[in-house]
Amino acid sequence: MTAPRAIRRLGERSRSERDDLDAVLDAAFVGTLSTVVDGAPWVVPMLYARDGDRLLLHGSTGAGALRHVAAGAPAALSVVHLDGVVVAHTTFDSSANYRSAVVYGELRPITDPDDKWDALTRVSEAVLPGREAEVRPMTAREIAATQVMELAIRDGDWLVKVRTGGPGDPDEPTEAWTGVVPLRVVADEPVPDQRSAERPVPASVRERVRRGAGAV
Repeated sequence: MTAPRAIRRLGERSRSERDDLDAVLDAAFVGTLSTVVDGAPWVVPMLYARDGDRLLLHGSTGAGALRHVAAGAPAALSVVHLDGVVVAHTTFDSSANYRSAVVYGELRPITDPDDKWDALTRVSEAVLPGREAEVRPMTAREIAATQVMELAIRDGDWLVKVRTGGPGDPDEPTEAWTGVVPLRVVADEPVPDQRSAERPVPASVRERVRRGAGAV
C-alpha cells in the first residue's frame, strides 16, 4: 500500500487508516470540489456519495468548469465536520474540534445511460434514502442533461485530519474559563409546501430526519 499524503502541520492529528477516511466521507453528502480553470482557482460545493472505492458527483452538462474537470484536470474534493469550539485560556490557544478529509485525483465521466442512472440513484439515496421508490423514474432526457462523474479513491491520494478533546494545559496562571462548546448539525421537522400540506410526510423524508444531517 502506498502511504497517504503527509500532513506536515500538526501531523499527530492525521489519520492513516482507510476506515477513518470512509467515516468522514460517509457522515456527509456535501463536499467542496476544487480545481484550476484557465489559471484561476475554481471551487464549488457539490452533493456526492461514496460507492466503495469511488466518489460519485453530478452537475449540469452545461457547466463549463465541470466539463473541464471531466476532461481530466486534477481536482480535489474536501469534506469537513465542525464538532466543537475549543475554548482555551487565550485566544491564540483556542481551537476547534473537527474531522476533515481531502481526496485527490482526476474525475472520470460516466457516460453509459444505465451506469449514469445507477450513479444518480446512489447520490439520491445518500440524500433522501428511499426517495426513488416514491417518485417517477428519471427520464432519458434528464439523465442525458446531467454530467455524472466518479473520483477514484486511491491509496496515497487522500488525507484525513481530526482534532478531539479539550484545550491544552495553560502555560501560565489563569482564571479564564476553559472547555469545549460542542457543535452538531441536526435535521428539523420537515416543512411541506402548500401543495403537500395535507399529505403525509413520506418515508424517505422521515428517514432523512432520523439520520440527521449525515449520509449514513
